[in-house]
Amino acid sequence: MNAPLNIVATAKSRAETLPTPAQLRQQLPLDPLLAERVHQQRAAIRAILTGRDPRLLVVIGPCSLHDPVSALDYGQRLAALQEEVGDQLLLVMRAYLEKPRTTVGWKGLLFDPHLDGSGAADEGLRLSRGLLLDLLRLGLPLASELLQPMAAAYIDDLLGWAAIGARTSESQVHREMVSGLDLPVGFKNGTDGGLTIACDAMQAAAQGHRHFGMDEHGRPALLHSPGNPHTHLVLRGGHQGANYSAEQIAAANATLTQRGLQPSIMVDCSHANSGKDPARQPDVLHEVVRQRLTGDLSLRGVMLESHLEDGCQPLQQPLRYGQSITDACLGWRASEALLREAAARLRRGF
Repeated sequence: MNAPLNIVATAKSRAETLPTPAQLRQQLPLDPLLAERVHQQRAAIRAILTGRDPRLLVVIGPCSLHDPVSALDYGQRLAALQEEVGDQLLLVMRAYLEKPRTTVGWKGLLFDPHLDGSGAADEGLRLSRGLLLDLLRLGLPLASELLQPMAAAYIDDLLGWAAIGARTSESQVHREMVSGLDLPVGFKNGTDGGLTIACDAMQAAAQGHRHFGMDEHGRPALLHSPGNPHTHLVLRGGHQGANYSAEQIAAANATLTQRGLQPSIMVDCSHANSGKDPARQPDVLHEVVRQRLTGDLSLRGVMLESHLEDGCQPLQQPLRYGQSITDACLGWRASEALLREAAARLRRGF
């Protein structure tokens, strides 16, 4: 007699229907006036990254957006500050809606708008696009990290600049996606601190591709991308520490030149460059400004993680208003003073 089989029940995956990118764009449209503003913002960012505009590009804002009210509060303050420092700095608000996770954790407003693990990505998509539209009306360019390629089509028409993170710069799928985007994109160096992955990504994204993807109506499609010539390097440090010293910047420039890439560099003042300590971000910016003032104009941008309040908090109720629930950030007062000081130093020339 045969022994009875042990049958183990396993959980099955399930699917939730979402609106297509075309449907969401129709429900929450980018009106012609705002569309022209985005076009002009992208042109201004490209001018800085190619050296035609001598200002410093500053991508600054919360590590991730989790509260639309505090996000708009931050955006209003940043827009007002742009009026003061705009002769030296172009401020771009960091509006990150997806959060990369090494293991598990909150994945961002787009995926979990209720902050409780319930998902509700349908609501998250609508809330996220609506929030970006509200932020755009304040007049600032917006930046986001594009983590999930299928999600990019829901928001990429609203962005002035985008990032590809250290863990996804090596991804062929992300390089193909960038090749079809009509906006400047920064590729971060790998987590080991090396530049090869980012340089490979920039060269791959500059070429046209035929690749599998989704059309605006949510159907599987073979996409034909023209190539994106407006990519650049973002230095964020690595396992061995920071990588923004004058010697490291010179080495990065040499590598870019050898690879036939434009020496256009943005320094991420957080992550490994600050040892994940937000209070050290000003030191990184000060050094970038110092190097620019001594003649290294390949340093064309910086990134800073900043929110209304210093630090971060655990994701548990009640939440403190204006404080990050992901990476710790520099508070508004320190951020405002830092940007004013940087603009003043650049204005003086010393």
